[in-house]
Amino acid sequence: MPTVAFYTLGCKVNFYDTEAIWQLFKNEGYEQVDFESTADVYLINTCTVTNTGDKKSRQIIRRAVRRNPDAVIAVTGCYAQTSPAEIMAIEGVDLVIGTQDREKIMTFINQIQGDRMPVNAVRNIMKTRDFEELDVPDFSERTRAFLKIQEGCNNFCTFCIIPWSRGLSRSRSAESVLEQAKQLVASGYKEIVLTGIHTGGYGDDMENYNLTSLLWDLDKIEGLERIRISSIEASQIDDAMIDVLNRSSKMCRHLHIPLQAGEDSVLKRMRRKYTTAEFAAKIKRLHEAMPGVAITTDVIVGFPGETEEMFESGFRFMEELKFAEMHVFPYSKRTGTPAARMEEQVDEEIKNERVHKLIDLSEKMQLAYAKQYVGEVLDVIPERDYKGAPGTGLVMGYTDNYIQVVFDGSEALIGKLCRVKITEAGVNECRAKFVRVMDDQTAESNEMELHSFVLERPEAIRA
Repeated sequence: MPTVAFYTLGCKVNFYDTEAIWQLFKNEGYEQVDFESTADVYLINTCTVTNTGDKKSRQIIRRAVRRNPDAVIAVTGCYAQTSPAEIMAIEGVDLVIGTQDREKIMTFINQIQGDRMPVNAVRNIMKTRDFEELDVPDFSERTRAFLKIQEGCNNFCTFCIIPWSRGLSRSRSAESVLEQAKQLVASGYKEIVLTGIHTGGYGDDMENYNLTSLLWDLDKIEGLERIRISSIEASQIDDAMIDVLNRSSKMCRHLHIPLQAGEDSVLKRMRRKYTTAEFAAKIKRLHEAMPGVAITTDVIVGFPGETEEMFESGFRFMEELKFAEMHVFPYSKRTGTPAARMEEQVDEEIKNERVHKLIDLSEKMQLAYAKQYVGEVLDVIPERDYKGAPGTGLVMGYTDNYIQVVFDGSEALIGKLCRVKITEAGVNECRAKFVRVMDDQTAESNEMELHSFVLERPEAIRA
């Protein structure tokens, strides 16, 4: 049986794409093996969002070439799309394919195995107008399924290379999304995370259909308990979106809304489409519509021209907004982007100092957010045995408002909707006490192992 090994760098969309490419190999009779072992094909899915992404991608490619010089080395993803010549120049690389045409990957692999002629299959992404249909019926995580609904971005923020590596925004057809969602629910997934490069831009290229319309259609799917949006821009949250967040019982009380900077002149230079006042007003509306909503965000530190005053002003702004968590990144110069050519690049040491200040603030806010829930009863779908101490009778998972919870429970609970009471708040995880399982469909099969638990219909509990 031929073997394939994967290595994925970068974002959740890349991990989704790797899973999709694995399906293509699986259909051809391949077995997946660990990247550290000998395989017939190595596929590296690269990232180019920072210089570190490029460098790490090159290291991993070379590692695969050393592991088995006879293997076919295939490279895909964002770095492959923006710098195919750089990758083709690495000795031992057989195939470079960007962020499109991946359904042709097996044809290329078979051809290369025959004639050993390297192939550069990257073409101009800016001309692509169609969403690449690649299904993922199954994930290694058994409880949350990712569903890619959109590709590309039209925003052209001055720091970002992504439109050049992913192309312009294009949406997956509603029929295809809903069909895939139904299949995932039929496979036993209770939560679907909608993902894309610019997820909130879903439907921008469609007539009279957008993300809100899709959310209402997903809301009707029987057996789907939770819908989560991986990321959305503040400017894309309008009244109709707030209405669905407010009224659909399936929408998770968690939104990831990138802020990027907390000071207006920096936002303007980044070419972001809002001011701090507009952003704050949107966040306030969301808190009113979804009491208890967890709002997480991304922040770039040390953007060109960011003075100490601008940083301090941004710091105070973030403190006021009370995020549930912040992902903090030092600004990284991307060749070809306007920000890379800007004057007043910030010194690396200053960037690091600011990054640490914001990470400390993020941890403080995370703890404050979690503390509000001590003594409260929340729903959680356990994902796995507790990483911190495997085999000790503890399981972990996320509540709908994105608190990571650890509680006593056997692996029989994994993937089931459980009710727990939060007993202790922590920065990265909270402790909880198991209350009961809330599945109604699995009631009969679980009666033996869960004989003492009360089972109720989720609808009755929501009412």
